[in-house]
Amino acid sequence: MRSEYGKKRGEKMKQKNNNAAKFAFFYMLSLVALIFMALNTGIIVFQIVNKSIVDVIDQYSGRYSPSLLKVAMSSLIISTPIFYLTIRQIYKSLFSGALDKDSGVRKWLTYFIMFISSVVMIGWLIGIVNSFFEGDLTIKFILKAITAIGIAAGVFSFYLYDIRREEVLGKKDKVIRIYLYGSLAVVVAVFTSSLFFVESPTETRNRKMDSAILSSFNKIGTAINDYYNDEKKLPESLEEIAVEFNYVTDRDLKDPVTDKGYEYKIVGNKKYELCATFRTSNKDIPSPDYLEGLWPHAVGYQCLRQRVKVKD
Repeated sequence: MRSEYGKKRGEKMKQKNNNAAKFAFFYMLSLVALIFMALNTGIIVFQIVNKSIVDVIDQYSGRYSPSLLKVAMSSLIISTPIFYLTIRQIYKSLFSGALDKDSGVRKWLTYFIMFISSVVMIGWLIGIVNSFFEGDLTIKFILKAITAIGIAAGVFSFYLYDIRREEVLGKKDKVIRIYLYGSLAVVVAVFTSSLFFVESPTETRNRKMDSAILSSFNKIGTAINDYYNDEKKLPESLEEIAVEFNYVTDRDLKDPVTDKGYEYKIVGNKKYELCATFRTSNKDIPSPDYLEGLWPHAVGYQCLRQRVKVKD
């Protein structure tokens, strides 16, 4: 009799441990998905603000980044379904009683999420006060601060309400529904807004092709500078520098897609032009990229003028 009782008790303990591990997995997965979802929702809003508002004080760190926007959109597509599916599983388990509301897993991970949200809010509040004292409190910074604090406050208040609920067994809470559907609506609205700011895949590919041309132009320009400083004159042709300098290959003298050679023109004693057909313009999007600043170009066939740098 005792052995049968002990056996049943052991099975219950085993089942309890298995459930604890399962719900720890759900909570940790939902936490990771929440971090990605919240962080990248904020990043999308930040990039929209960066593109929409020009700030003379924050010209470098506040630049619009097409690549960062695309990463945030990709993360949102993956993390959002994962978060809502796992959180649904958690609340179904609370409703059915499979997960106890006083479970240590639930309490520890819920308070951990609230702790992270609190740190984010405190950090941004400190940033606002510091920016005020430094005279850098701009519309752009205020909008970003409101976004970050709003997201963190929403997460904190949701989990605070959830952990304080007295009745969860067999009860569907309207406030929880409002939070979940409301947050999903915000995420969808932010993602939809990003579609009006992001480049198309075709435009991105074209921009990468143009970057490859600029990379070749930079190699050619370096070789022309070296040639001028050695010979005290500009080379007669691009083939001449390809023979003279081994870091310039035949591939560097041609468009990587059309295989058409770049045109080289001498327009002065120390001035020359390199010509190619560009698929995009790098003048419309401010970028800290060195090559784009050195070789500004519009769309179409462009001859970019440069002046050799004479060594002292």
